[in-house]
Amino acid sequence: MPSRIRLEDRQCPLSTTVQHVGEWWTLLILHDAFDGYTRFDQFQQSLGISTSMLTARLKTLVAEGLMERRPYQTKPVRHEYVLTERGRSLRPVIVVLAAWGNRHLAPQDRSMILVDAETGQEAEPVVVDARTGKSLDDSDAYVFAHGPAAGEAMRARYTELERQRRSRRGGSGPGAE
Repeated sequence: MPSRIRLEDRQCPLSTTVQHVGEWWTLLILHDAFDGYTRFDQFQQSLGISTSMLTARLKTLVAEGLMERRPYQTKPVRHEYVLTERGRSLRPVIVVLAAWGNRHLAPQDRSMILVDAETGQEAEPVVVDARTGKSLDDSDAYVFAHGPAAGEAMRARYTELERQRRSRRGGSGPGAE
């Protein structure tokens, strides 16, 4: 399958992540895997997905190291698809995506909610900075910057964005000269 990432985005972690998990069926398969589904027929029944599409998506998830294919029966040989550590690390992303969707629905229109397994109380997922505990949804307080591996184009992009932010702030704040 040809890459959908533009040449200039190859260094962007968002672009490369979307290439791995951004396809609609892939996210739904991962959601089912987080719910404990491991077998081909479980995914197919739950999602109503065609055999060929499910086969292709599962092969991709295995190739990307998000799931592991392992036999659970020998006669005939049958396989299950189990999340790897890398795959399990995507759970917070799926949880936040679902929560975002629910925030835009009336409570009576939500078909699925996240609850505390012990209390049954609805959870409200938020993404926070582990160091400070502050919510990351303020795009003025938390901004992207180039990292150490950034190439020239990525460095230029974030240098220019920082220049624009400083200009809007009147030249004060971090990075002001």
